[in-house]
Amino acid sequence: MHPQRKQRLNLILFLVAAVAIAVGLAMYSLSQNINLFQTPTQIAAGEVAPGVTIRAGGLVVDGSVERDTEGLGVTFRVTDGQAQVPMVYEGILPDLFREGQGIVALGQLNHDGVFVASEVLAKHDENYMPPEVQEALEKAHQDGKASMVEAAGATNG
Repeated sequence: MHPQRKQRLNLILFLVAAVAIAVGLAMYSLSQNINLFQTPTQIAAGEVAPGVTIRAGGLVVDGSVERDTEGLGVTFRVTDGQAQVPMVYEGILPDLFREGQGIVALGQLNHDGVFVASEVLAKHDENYMPPEVQEALEKAHQDGKASMVEAAGATNG
């Protein structure tokens, strides 16, 4: 093989290897920063491992908000119509946070099954709901209708 060809081949192989390493590192970095959205039903079913950072959302259950009298702590439950997940948050909640409100929280599930939120986001007007929350509520509603139809069919048959 001619020395110039060998030198070009080595350069091309080095560049291919460098690009492959760069892409691999970028993919690894991105996979570490992905926050998956989970519904209360998925969390209650045990699909989320404790300590993994996720986004969870749903509607704040009426009568579930309890504020700490000596600090900024608040506990509440979130539902998608099928299951409820207890959440705790230490900090100032958004002005639009209230019972019956659609929210998305970023945080981790602890070993007691309580979602410890590091950030809470509330919808910004009466017509908006985060897409993930809207999908989860629609799916829970459809699943509820399907189980009612199955139950009616079982009693009639």
